[in-house]
Amino acid sequence: MRGHDLLRTIRASHPGLPILVLSSRDDEGGKVEALDLGADDYVTKPFGMAELLARLRAALRHQLAAQGERPVFRVDGLSVDLVRRIVKVDDVEVKLTPREYDFLRVMVLYAGKVLTHAQLMNAVSVSSEPQYLRVYMRQLRQKLEADPERPRILLTETGVGYRLRAPDDEPTLDRRAANDAKPPVTGTSR
Repeated sequence: MRGHDLLRTIRASHPGLPILVLSSRDDEGGKVEALDLGADDYVTKPFGMAELLARLRAALRHQLAAQGERPVFRVDGLSVDLVRRIVKVDDVEVKLTPREYDFLRVMVLYAGKVLTHAQLMNAVSVSSEPQYLRVYMRQLRQKLEADPERPRILLTETGVGYRLRAPDDEPTLDRRAANDAKPPVTGTSR
């Protein structure tokens, strides 16, 4: 299959997928044809690795922008750079395992929405046992939350799944925190 045929096939089946063409052909006609067929960028050999990586980051930023997503998600001291795969809490980089990052990425893409156990596990392709998901969420909370026992960012929706607090959501208190916040009952009974 020729490169342009492959490009047509990929673009038809995955319209939003960023496509970067790497080629030894440097004729203008070939570049124009590839770009007109749906390539997002065209790089001719030889090229430097730094340039290639910068072009990939740009393509990913454009894809996120086209989907209405921000390349850097921020909420309550947490920032997730979806293009560079960098996670920070209060400007300190946090190292996540590839699987932890995959779960967080899916939650960032659907921030503010409740994701069921099944949706999360299918999106990351892990065992269908909910216990695995609980372990990953606990690990993420240990790394991302100021108080993992009282999460403010990675929220549990009991009996359903999990929700990542969206930047425009007001922080919520869990029941224990709400009970702790209630003033003590004083006075006399009738």
